[in-house]
Amino acid sequence: MENQCIAVIGAGQMGSGIAQVAAEVGYRVILHDVTPDFVQNGMSRIDKALSAHVQKGKIDEEKKRGILSRIQGTVSYDQARDAHVIVEAVFEDADVKTHIFSTLDGICRPETVFATNTSSIPITRLAASVRRADRFIGIHFFNPPQIMRLVEIIPGLKTSPETVRQARQFVDSLKKESVLVKDVPGFLVNRINAALRLEAYNCLLEGVASVEDIDKALKLALGHPMGPFELADFVGLDIGLSVLKTLHDGYKDPKWRPSLLLEKLVLSGDLGRKTGKGWYDYTSGQKVPRTDVQF
Repeated sequence: MENQCIAVIGAGQMGSGIAQVAAEVGYRVILHDVTPDFVQNGMSRIDKALSAHVQKGKIDEEKKRGILSRIQGTVSYDQARDAHVIVEAVFEDADVKTHIFSTLDGICRPETVFATNTSSIPITRLAASVRRADRFIGIHFFNPPQIMRLVEIIPGLKTSPETVRQARQFVDSLKKESVLVKDVPGFLVNRINAALRLEAYNCLLEGVASVEDIDKALKLALGHPMGPFELADFVGLDIGLSVLKTLHDGYKDPKWRPSLLLEKLVLSGDLGRKTGKGWYDYTSGQKVPRTDVQF
């Protein structure tokens, strides 16, 4: 793997996490974003995560330096020219994603595998933007990728069996577990998780229980590490809303209609941990119930 290069497009929380995982197992990694500040933020996020590993005794400083040395930040797509695999991990906007892939299609080698980390947008729709639909596939990591073991592999309509094999081999090399999923809106895990969250939102709207008690109940009764509201805040309410809209548009079923409470929070700019407020308030540095709004 030391001679193999992958490119991660998007240096946010997901992209930087995927880049870290790949560099840890020996890949050379190109980490791309649209501005130097975004790239530096991604590199700083990786440095911070690795420093935490050092403090816990999981790795030493020499290994940390080695991992960081294998990651090159850039704002140029040209740096991805020789990548064996491209992993796109930008925000959930089909137009942005198709623009990225159509640009890379004219730069990368014909044999390069194009993978999208989309959490809900149909793979076949994105693959239509390139001339290599047979080399296009969904490789969906879960947040945070450094910790979560599962990766969904989603072939599009024209994805070749060889590309599926290479995708599974790539995921195996990252020491992750994969499941093969059909190309449907929301795929598997997010489809089930979205249904659970919608029911939690309905329970809140109907006054069945509070945000805190719903989270507490699902953690203690179902063994979830995070409650649905905590998890929504962690991932980002804007991303959760985008997933629900994709499901609603894709299935044309009213059961996927986004929660009005969720839409109001996103419209107000309260997107979860990243903005300081979502279903909870994080402005003090701790997660506490919100007192400034009534759900």
